[in-house]
Amino acid sequence: MFQIRIHGRGGQGVVTGAEMLSIAAFEQGRHAQAFPSFGSERTGAPVVAFCRIAEREIRLREPVMAPDALIVQDPTLLHRSTSSRD
Repeated sequence: MFQIRIHGRGGQGVVTGAEMLSIAAFEQGRHAQAFPSFGSERTGAPVVAFCRIAEREIRLREPVMAPDALIVQDPTLLHRSTSSRD
């Protein structure tokens, strides 16, 4: 299974990007899932989205903690405390 985590801010297309990756994988005959994780929704707030792609059915439903690929759309998020939710 290939796992992707995308970090960005509301309005940058983080959730849409994860969805597009999963649709592309599905169209190539793979199993895929995409889902977001965010708090109170507002433009500019931190957002994380996850995407999983596999050859077999994906039964896992929790957030991706050890991604194979990491996409960071807003580099200012790199300076956030590691104890925060994102």
